Amino acid sequence: MAHDAATTDTDTRATTDGPPADLEVGSFSDHPPWIVDPAEMRWRRAVPAVRWVKRRELPELVRPRRLPPVRRLTRVARHIGGALVGWYVSGRRAGGSASKRDLSRRLRIAAERLGPTYIKLGQIISSGEGLFPEELVSEFQKLRDRVPPESFGDVRAVVESDLGSTLEAVFERFDPEPVAAASIAQVHRARLRTGEDVVVKVQRPGIDRLVHDDLRVMAWLAPFLVGRIPVAALANPPALVELFAETITEELDFRLEAENMLDIARCFAELDQRGYVIPRPHPELVTPRVLVMERLDGFAFYDVERMKEAGVDTEAVIRTGMIGFMEGAMIHGIFHGDLHGGNLVVMADGRVALLDFGITGRMDEPRRLAFLRLQVAASMNDIRGQMAALRDLGALPADTDLDAVIRDLGLDRPPVDPTTMTADEMVHEIQRAVKSLLAYGARLPKELMLFVKNMVFLDGAIASLAPDLDLFAEIAHISAYFAQTHGERIAADIGIDPRTYELDLSGVKGSFGVDPTTESLTYRDLQKRREVIRSRFRERAID
Repeated sequence: MAHDAATTDTDTRATTDGPPADLEVGSFSDHPPWIVDPAEMRWRRAVPAVRWVKRRELPELVRPRRLPPVRRLTRVARHIGGALVGWYVSGRRAGGSASKRDLSRRLRIAAERLGPTYIKLGQIISSGEGLFPEELVSEFQKLRDRVPPESFGDVRAVVESDLGSTLEAVFERFDPEPVAAASIAQVHRARLRTGEDVVVKVQRPGIDRLVHDDLRVMAWLAPFLVGRIPVAALANPPALVELFAETITEELDFRLEAENMLDIARCFAELDQRGYVIPRPHPELVTPRVLVMERLDGFAFYDVERMKEAGVDTEAVIRTGMIGFMEGAMIHGIFHGDLHGGNLVVMADGRVALLDFGITGRMDEPRRLAFLRLQVAASMNDIRGQMAALRDLGALPADTDLDAVIRDLGLDRPPVDPTTMTADEMVHEIQRAVKSLLAYGARLPKELMLFVKNMVFLDGAIASLAPDLDLFAEIAHISAYFAQTHGERIAADIGIDPRTYELDLSGVKGSFGVDPTTESLTYRDLQKRREVIRSRFRERAID
């Protein structure tokens, strides 16, 4: 079916009388280029079937087989194998952190040479500080801007094929140079024939087949990497491939991304959380490989100086980020799964425009309730409650002896301040904990991985936007907000008497390694403690 922006139904056009009608169904901007009416968006009709097919094909994609696509395997083996051999022959001898840095560098170069799928995997790992080795995260961060754009001719071919019309028939202007080029797609600014300024996300040609071939190769290789290389020891390569496949396959159909935009916008509207603004997907111009959406402008997320000059309260920006992100996950079981500086724009009024919904965390009701129990138990310092919730989330097998896990991990003992430990003592404790978790069959469910990854990003964002924020006071503030705003619902959902709830920050303080009597801790203070720990690891590597 041909799409022509000039023929868009008049009942979807924006009006200037009063607030936009679609603010009732989503947390959108106050000046709409068109009005969103989900029931009238014909592209949405295919979404349930597309999502069902994606889930059905996933087990086959990640099933280890006797032989994956031979041509792609040969290319992957040449680059990955070359990286491993080079490290084994020379870099490994350095030992410690230097050895890991050498291996990480070689793997990053191999990912660049292998192209979009491996670059995407590297980009996901690069935002997983705390989940993956520091050396790997640091090196893979270099992949964030290493994806060359497709030619404008290829972009035109994809757009015209999917929209069924010439570029000129739909767009008054279409900038040939992309404003961003990622591993799966690139984004161009444009103006529709009807006058609206938009951004157009265009999928790279042939990426669908390449990703599927790469996933089959990864699934075949992953079992051979278990315990073979230091950076893979903590990540559990087969589980990482499965998690990666879950995220990337959904990114290959932009109708799913547009639906994610509507769902998250609706959740924020129902929560009356207007601190986030979601761009409106176009009522008609959404296809598997093309997504036309509202253009939202503002300050780059880390442009603190310009934000402050404009009177933006950067601490409020952080608070909005924390509360809005956690509300979506805890109350509705849905949240943006890939927070980073490139996906967030701070608007002039201080609201945060949230971009790029290709990776979205979705929890069914049992998992949402388990996640809710995890958050409540953590705020009450209920160790066993947290372990039970992690089990119900799928992080531990259903028959796990929780008390044994607590004993083996030392969670029943007072926490030790890591700044008082030597590097060897810290390494020993980490290795002991990892060994115990693997022995119990621990794994990282997709939703939990995405949530932790986002929390790590927000942790880093505090360093730029609010370094003097009192972390303990902020946690208490957020807990009070949830108790006042959602207390009755949370209590009913997890079956507790709200009168028995009491915030206990001793567990949180223990996770930071500070004494339970410590009254306050700014992020600047926390950074100093972390630098002490890093310096000891560096000294150990030198010795």
